[in-house]
Amino acid sequence: MKMLKAIKQFFLSIWSVIDKIIVMPITKLIYKLTSRLSDSSKRIENWLSNANSLLFISLVLAVIAFIAIDVKKITFTDTNAEVLKDQELIATYNEEAYVVEGLPETVDVTLIGSKTDLYIAKQSSTHDVTVDLTGLKPGTHKVNINYNQNVGNIHYMVNPSTVTVVIYQKVSKTMTLDVDMVNQDKLDKKLTIDDMSYDNDKVVIKGAEHQLSEVSSVKAILDVNEFPEQKAGNITVEKVPLKAYNSKGEVVDVEIVPSTIDVDLKLSSPSKEVPIKVIPEGNVAFGKAINAISQSSTKVTVYGPEKVLNSISSIPVSINVDGLKTDKEYKVELSKPVGARSLSTSNITVKVSLGDVANKDFNNINIESRNLADGYSVQGVDEKSTKVAVTVKGVQSVIKTIKEEDITAYIDLSGYTAGEYVVKVNVEGSDVRAMYESKTQNVKIKIIKNK
Repeated sequence: MKMLKAIKQFFLSIWSVIDKIIVMPITKLIYKLTSRLSDSSKRIENWLSNANSLLFISLVLAVIAFIAIDVKKITFTDTNAEVLKDQELIATYNEEAYVVEGLPETVDVTLIGSKTDLYIAKQSSTHDVTVDLTGLKPGTHKVNINYNQNVGNIHYMVNPSTVTVVIYQKVSKTMTLDVDMVNQDKLDKKLTIDDMSYDNDKVVIKGAEHQLSEVSSVKAILDVNEFPEQKAGNITVEKVPLKAYNSKGEVVDVEIVPSTIDVDLKLSSPSKEVPIKVIPEGNVAFGKAINAISQSSTKVTVYGPEKVLNSISSIPVSINVDGLKTDKEYKVELSKPVGARSLSTSNITVKVSLGDVANKDFNNINIESRNLADGYSVQGVDEKSTKVAVTVKGVQSVIKTIKEEDITAYIDLSGYTAGEYVVKVNVEGSDVRAMYESKTQNVKIKIIKNK
């Protein structure tokens, strides 16, 4: 009986609380609402005024409130995990005195806690991943990696959580600085770098002794894309980075002091205008000769270093006229001389017109020698070996203007040493519209070594 009374008293207590907190406020609310309703809502008012109806509504609302609070509690107390990948590792040690090897650049951190705590932890400004090497001397050490955060309910795991590092004493070495230029193809083709200078050609490299022994050169990497402007004049490229390399051209990870330099450059645009020389190759059809050669451009401007320009007197262009029977137009590309950077035009049009062939003979053309090695001299074995007769073929209007001094006969003595030889005679003339032929194909010569 006492048990039943206790149970009854327990439920009465619960009902009293429900009646006080839920039933009475709801009843008052309903009363205020029903007092404003018209007589037509009397039936609803009677139903709501019924104690059983109010008890039923109150229980339903109490159950809904209980479930909502319970679900909210589960949401906020449920345990979750989140992985923060590639977190930067901050190492604390005396960087002026030591070099450390074996530390990873980044680590992964797994956070465990409620969704709310995880959110707060990620938004926090204090969540560094650190390793403290303070006080450690040169040698091998196993150290712990820590995750610093100010949310107390968060558990974490760092991967890796421990690492083995090797600490070396830092040493230094002075080296001469060179400059390497990259992306040179991006430099304006009309520009040339005449001069390059920088404040100091000596730098200090710092690192472990075994690292410094690998370094064979230190270079400033000058990128043409970083030029402030590309025009003739003086420019300065600031903060050009320095890198150390081994004998294989691989980058060595050492400290370089200073780490950058400023490079002063002098840019110019030297140029030279030279003629375009059209050279016909082959023989036109029998009975024909070249009457005229016309060009869309007779001159071209060459851009490049002064030394290269001084060696250029013309730009040769070859056209194939072998077997040509009628007039023809050629579109030809101009070849850029070795060392030149650019041409003012890349192609021209050449028109060749033909006419009937005529001949003209020139006697007693002296034979020159070319490409004879130093320390030797050459002579003909007889008078027939020193002069030749030359036949010039071309249209009448061309050959009548050709003079003896416009014709050159020569022998090529490349690779010849002392002795007697029979060599081929070559003929060329100043007017490329004509064809030149020696009546004597070969001559006998004697090469003597000078004493």
